[in-house]
Amino acid sequence: MRPGGLGGGGVGGGHGFEIDETSPVYVISVAAQLSGLHPQTLRQYDRLGLVSPDRTAGRGRRYSARDIVQLREVQRLSQEAGINLAGIKRILELENQVLALRMRVAEMEHALHEATDASARREAAVHASYRRDLVPVRPQAGTALVVWKPRRGRSD
Repeated sequence: MRPGGLGGGGVGGGHGFEIDETSPVYVISVAAQLSGLHPQTLRQYDRLGLVSPDRTAGRGRRYSARDIVQLREVQRLSQEAGINLAGIKRILELENQVLALRMRVAEMEHALHEATDASARREAAVHASYRRDLVPVRPQAGTALVVWKPRRGRSD
């Protein structure tokens, strides 16, 4: 089941293409029915930049399942929460920004884990190369050796 109750999944049928939630497959009349909005409302939302569907070569709008979910969210924020369209646009922009930042954090965490693993592998390789016949000696308090050389040419 797709987000927002839209059916379907990865469909390809051996035709060399894959349909997912971002595939622009719904014409405006179908998108309007699925979202419960009037086609003119979808056009207005597109003009305002709230939901921007893909375009065909002939400039026709094609909505994805993700677009339908977003249309429903815009409608919910407008009707139930009483937020104006400018406010909804700002909310959507901030949500997209948060999503992008979360994706960036995930990428950075992945890179950090890879670097940590590589460092651990390098450290293990260095330890494996140690000569086993040498034993490290740790200095103990009071066992330091001091070498003293008298200075030449100094008269007492």
